[in-house]
Amino acid sequence: MGNEALFRDKPIWKAIFSLAIPSVLTILIMVIYNMADMFFIAMLGDDAQVAAIAVVGPVFSLATAVATMLGAGGCAVIANYLGAGERENARTVGSLCVWTSILFGLVFTVSMLTGTDSILRYLGATEDMMGFAANYMRTLAVGSCLMLFSVVMASVVRAEGMILPGMLSNMAGTVTNIILDPVFILWFHMGVTGAATATVIGNLVASAMLVFFIRKQSGILTLSPKPALRKPSLLFHTAAVGLPNGISSVLSGFASTFSNQILSAYGSGVIAAMAAAGRATMVITMIQMGICIGVSPLLAYNYGAKNMPRLRETLIKTAVLTIGFGTIATVGCFAGRDVLIGLFLKDAANAQIGKQMMFWLLIASPLLGFYYLSSNFLQAAGNAFLATIISILRQGALLIPCLYGMHALLGLTGVAVAHTVSDILSVAISAVLLIFQYRRLKQTIVIE
Repeated sequence: MGNEALFRDKPIWKAIFSLAIPSVLTILIMVIYNMADMFFIAMLGDDAQVAAIAVVGPVFSLATAVATMLGAGGCAVIANYLGAGERENARTVGSLCVWTSILFGLVFTVSMLTGTDSILRYLGATEDMMGFAANYMRTLAVGSCLMLFSVVMASVVRAEGMILPGMLSNMAGTVTNIILDPVFILWFHMGVTGAATATVIGNLVASAMLVFFIRKQSGILTLSPKPALRKPSLLFHTAAVGLPNGISSVLSGFASTFSNQILSAYGSGVIAAMAAAGRATMVITMIQMGICIGVSPLLAYNYGAKNMPRLRETLIKTAVLTIGFGTIATVGCFAGRDVLIGLFLKDAANAQIGKQMMFWLLIASPLLGFYYLSSNFLQAAGNAFLATIISILRQGALLIPCLYGMHALLGLTGVAVAHTVSDILSVAISAVLLIFQYRRLKQTIVIE
């Protein structure tokens, strides 16, 4: 297949940029999407609505977790099968990703609509934001199937070398969302409900484009359920490979929930301040993650082909790229912290708290590229166990205890310091596991 030449023959830097640039653009679109709702809501001057978006976000981490698990796992497994010449298995995995995303979306919609109030209380919603949060959650829940399908398949199509379709679909969905945000939020005075409505319509546009690309351009992927029924057991392998990404999203949601529960004692303004700090710094880690996700099929293909020189060169150059970008971007974000926080918060006291939290969130940012590279390499190698360990560490086993421990020691500042401690420890452990997996492959080749 012609698309495989990208993974097999193209010079490494060119291959990395061919894969990473569309992936990073897709991630940037996601970053803009994540910022757009909060930015336009902030223009209303009501920090309670800003806080409502922050509180509802973690519950949709569950849906995002499934989508990320299927998308990342499907991409890695399909690319690995193609590298090994097993095209029928690759086709089956693609079909499984399509229909699992749709079915889970239906289940998620029903769950969110029937349990809105109890879920929001658990998430840390305060009385002044409860109505806003309920409207935001219910509207997003209606479009859960579209969100899951668009996220999953935008990732899966990359396994076949269809880089542009995934990027264009995400871009179209996000541009639609951004255009509709001010219309619904400001013109029609719908507030957070308008923000959620714009999101659902954006996901509809992205899903429609992906269906078109799959039907017209793909030689492997299909919308038919028949291949999925042929060998449904491959879903377990796909889910296992993508599990680290899914667990990371779930634990990120739990960590945000626990953080909001702690911060709720300080009021909705402080919840909004932490959310603003997170939005202002997320562009760094999201782009680093985008680079590593982009090169994931390149790693998987060459791991499956046991092409050690090409695999080693890809790892080294990707590490240099992510750490270099992270360093430059961190300096830029710190220098522009006043402007960045001001995009989301209008209250001066809350903005000051946001800037203080932002400082701590930035400290470990340059190194996080290596964390994402390690996770994607282990997934590409099919080592779901070690990749899962890495994902559990940063957003769960380390961060959640640190939130409570650092808050007990340092008070409000400790909530932000917990992220710094967790990030540094996670990078160190992930580096050890990457080296272990790489040496394991070398030993296998020597034995053969």
